[in-house]
Amino acid sequence: MASTKTEVGKLFHVINHKLKNQMRKSFEEMGITMPQGMVIGLLHQKGELKISELSKQLGLSNSTISGIIDRLEKQSYVERKRSEVDRRIVHVKLSNENAELQQNFHKRAEDNFEKLLGKGTPEEIEKIAEGLKVLSKILGENED
Repeated sequence: MASTKTEVGKLFHVINHKLKNQMRKSFEEMGITMPQGMVIGLLHQKGELKISELSKQLGLSNSTISGIIDRLEKQSYVERKRSEVDRRIVHVKLSNENAELQQNFHKRAEDNFEKLLGKGTPEEIEKIAEGLKVLSKILGENED
């Protein structure tokens, strides 16, 4: 019989898989891929970032991020700007012309998550929140 700690690991894997599938479907409905959605979300949260910063935060190579940015730029979601100090450095930000579309994007993502969790009772949602807070604390204590 598996230990409770092993069961937590397995549950995390299952939940991660289910959430990724749900996110992928939501992004597809909006006409973008999951990596594109992750880039848009990070830029929405952090503002203007260098390609290298996007790469590091998303755990993807600079060349992969550049390809994603190429496609997002063609769809007018993002703009690139070269650094005036060092032309090798490229900054990326969300474009102003699609501000309303981006707001709808984030609202839709939030609504989808609300819908997913709407299946639980308020008591169940509170238990989940408490458990995740405890897990976050435990994992935070193990950081070096």
